[in-house]
Amino acid sequence: MPVLTDLLTALSAGSVRVVDLTAPLSDATPLLELPEQFGQTAQFQLEEISRYDDRGPGWYWNNFRTGEHTGTHFDAPSHWVTGKELPDVDAVPVGAFVAPAVVLDVTDRVADDPNFLIEVADVEAFAAEHGPLPDGGWLLCRTGWSSRATQEEMINNTETGPTSPGLSAECARWVAEESPLQGIGVETVGTDAGSAHSFDPAFPCHAHLLGNGKYGLAQLQNLDQLPPTGAVVLAAPLKIVGGSGSPVRVLALVED
Repeated sequence: MPVLTDLLTALSAGSVRVVDLTAPLSDATPLLELPEQFGQTAQFQLEEISRYDDRGPGWYWNNFRTGEHTGTHFDAPSHWVTGKELPDVDAVPVGAFVAPAVVLDVTDRVADDPNFLIEVADVEAFAAEHGPLPDGGWLLCRTGWSSRATQEEMINNTETGPTSPGLSAECARWVAEESPLQGIGVETVGTDAGSAHSFDPAFPCHAHLLGNGKYGLAQLQNLDQLPPTGAVVLAAPLKIVGGSGSPVRVLALVED
């Protein structure tokens, strides 16, 4: 299998490097916030079972508790009502977990406007400069939002509510229905913009992408270490039977 042998040689030599796109998962990891009348996701918690002591003299291990959509996570189609008849996370084809990626950098515009929305024209301009979007690939939206490490910074509540960048409703529909992409990845706590509760439809990235059998990756980091094109993303969620998503370790392979 010379292709895999060549890949291992390139990894060993450093001509292909591995970039970790995953946020640390702890009790300080920012969480999605919903209005009080709705159910809330659980903060990540470790419960020590034993640590080289009388509960287990030779081993250390923990139980953990968290929500499926905590930290860096994968949204399966069944996560949203528009995809309720579509696959749960355990039924997502494994080929989706290894896919090409492009990185759309809008950090300068988000710095000027934390409510900035990516439009179809922005994606089309990217493709005009860098080439066609990859079939079955990821659109990774680099906004600089991952520099915000705390709950308060990530949610960024203002007088109008949560304030963070994302895709416009039309762009979300276009990615879901007209692009060859399999999904989007973002640095924010969820795949939709902070103000997306007031869009039509509400939370259009969830409604359009998941309803069309596509996927979402949220709370990514280190997108500044990826080129605009050419990276390969490995994002394999836990195989939770009947699950709507999962925390995920997202890695990228980059050829230097």
